[in-house]
Amino acid sequence: MSLNLDEKDLEKIIMVGDKVLVKPKNPNLQTTSGLYLPPAAVEKESIQAGYVIKVGPGFPIPMINNEEESWKENRETVKYMPLQAQIGDLAVYHGKAGFDVEFKGEKYIILSHSAIVMIVREEGLFE
Repeated sequence: MSLNLDEKDLEKIIMVGDKVLVKPKNPNLQTTSGLYLPPAAVEKESIQAGYVIKVGPGFPIPMINNEEESWKENRETVKYMPLQAQIGDLAVYHGKAGFDVEFKGEKYIILSHSAIVMIVREEGLFE
């Protein structure tokens, strides 16, 4: 099942926590022996690859509670441990771990950062 978003601008999408938005790489629909595979068969493969489009802020770090200093004003600012994945990286991930999202007629996958098993980073890919 796929979620269809009617938003006009990809910039309005904000990823939460350790979530990553990935644009799947075009799969190879032909086997080495020359047989053509249906797209549904390729989508069910255990390992897939795609380009990272958006990245969440990371894993939230718990606040240290200083109960000894109760007179201090409590200013809780959330801090995050950043993710390894960056925009433009090629992410290799578990194919069944994500959620399909359709945006402007194109397919994207929402993944937890833990579903990514390898990252290929090319410096200057989008420059």
